[in-house]
Amino acid sequence: RGPLVQLMRSISGTTILAPIAGAPNTDGIDPDSCENVMIENCYISVGDDGVAIKSGWDQYGIAYGRPSTNITVRNVIIRSMVSAGVSIGSEMSGGVSNVLVENVHIWSSRRGVRIKTAPGRGAYVNNIVYRNITLENVRVGIVIKTDYNEHPDERFDPKAVPVVGNISYTSIHGQRVRVPVRIQGSAEIPVRNVTFHDMSVGILDKKHHVFQCSFVQGQVIGYVFPVPCKNLDLYNERREMVKQSTLQNISDIDYSF
Repeated sequence: RGPLVQLMRSISGTTILAPIAGAPNTDGIDPDSCENVMIENCYISVGDDGVAIKSGWDQYGIAYGRPSTNITVRNVIIRSMVSAGVSIGSEMSGGVSNVLVENVHIWSSRRGVRIKTAPGRGAYVNNIVYRNITLENVRVGIVIKTDYNEHPDERFDPKAVPVVGNISYTSIHGQRVRVPVRIQGSAEIPVRNVTFHDMSVGILDKKHHVFQCSFVQGQVIGYVFPVPCKNLDLYNERREMVKQSTLQNISDIDYSF
């Protein structure tokens, strides 16, 4: 977990197995308040998050003030039937930045790649790159959730809101995904400068609103399927604007499926 990764810096060629059901808190690898970490060429099948990048919880993490930064997760296969393949947070009160997740295959999982935070966390999630991600039989592919309201105690400061932005998703592909995208920003914690480029995900059910957004500002470049939410600006492959959105603050979040 966190202290182990602080000592090792690099985890490569490792297989991590835990029961895939009825085994809460069996994360695979948790870099916590770490920097300059490489996780590569691993197979992870566990009962919670496959990889979870953290940096302290609420006022305790703010006081400790040690971020997680310069972390790469690549060439990894993950299954997490009750949680996410790769998560950031929700404990991220020292800040998380400069994360690259690439060449990752997530299968038979509840969530694919996820960022979660809440009022009280403070700090930031910034400069996060997801590239060449494959999603297979995943309930929700891409998640940003800003109301993950679990706290260590009642002494957290609800006015300590995190800043979430500069996040890109490039070459995202897959099949049998129920909801490819769910980005749930809020008036308190809007999500800024999110980019989608080269995305084609086969959906499990032909619903109209499977690309869900709320309080999101960003852009779509070139071809993206399914049809993106109306919150995002549209650009062609030459990065020329096709349509500018004026609807960043509308909400189309639906947890019914």
